Amino acid sequence: MGYVDFILNLAGLLLWLNWRSIRFDPLVKRTPATLMGTLRPAAPKKLRRWHLLVFLAGLLFLRAILYRWLAPFWIGQLDLMVTAPTFRSDVFGRMLAFSFLSFGQTLGVFFIGLIFLSLLAGPEPVHSLVKVPLGRVDGWPRWARLLLPFGAAALAWLLLSWPLGWLQGLPATMTLRIEQSVVVGLGSYLIWKFPAGAILALHLLNSYIYFGRHPFWKYVNATAQTMLSPLKKFPLRAGKVDFAPVLALVLLFLAAECAGRGLNLLYARLPF
Repeated sequence: MGYVDFILNLAGLLLWLNWRSIRFDPLVKRTPATLMGTLRPAAPKKLRRWHLLVFLAGLLFLRAILYRWLAPFWIGQLDLMVTAPTFRSDVFGRMLAFSFLSFGQTLGVFFIGLIFLSLLAGPEPVHSLVKVPLGRVDGWPRWARLLLPFGAAALAWLLLSWPLGWLQGLPATMTLRIEQSVVVGLGSYLIWKFPAGAILALHLLNSYIYFGRHPFWKYVNATAQTMLSPLKKFPLRAGKVDFAPVLALVLLFLAAECAGRGLNLLYARLPF
């Protein structure tokens, strides 16, 4: 069921992205009145933006029913990096909550990854794919975008700690909720290891295999060079071989592993 949940979350994410981007489609904008007599649509427009949100809500509701009746002994998990709340599938209300929260987690991971790419500010036109879903956030000051994952994750956990505590029967004081929110907020930065690792790996691959002059590879190389800039002062090149991407990958996942273990230990030691 874990794979099914992942696929359905991706489907929901595509619906959300279509809802966000449909307003940028020139074909759905209104035609000027002066052209109405000569320019008519080939077919009446039936799909509106709010339809996509209805489809998304229907998908999340129907999959809760699917989990409840097809996998009555399955336990869903929300991987929040430092904690993993569980939801039993034998209770429909819990599965309904899990269905919406699981999609919310996927959406949060996606946007935190986009914020990382926004901070790197790679070249156009690929960076436009980051700008469209982020909207005005991409134009925020750098420090604000840097703090946004922490603030959003901490606030989300603080608000969800009440219903999650009620569902799982875990009472908590306000002080404990705030402490947990701080740790969860810090854990949100661990998500950045995925886009960072992917860019470095693709850059390393493109260093030895020529994939052409597509703008995507220009974007990968430019953003990778931004991440590798702190290592430029070290002699990491031997002839034509550059060891900087390899060292960066090792340091990235080593730091993420150490930080993850430290935050998990800190969260586990919070007094309940």
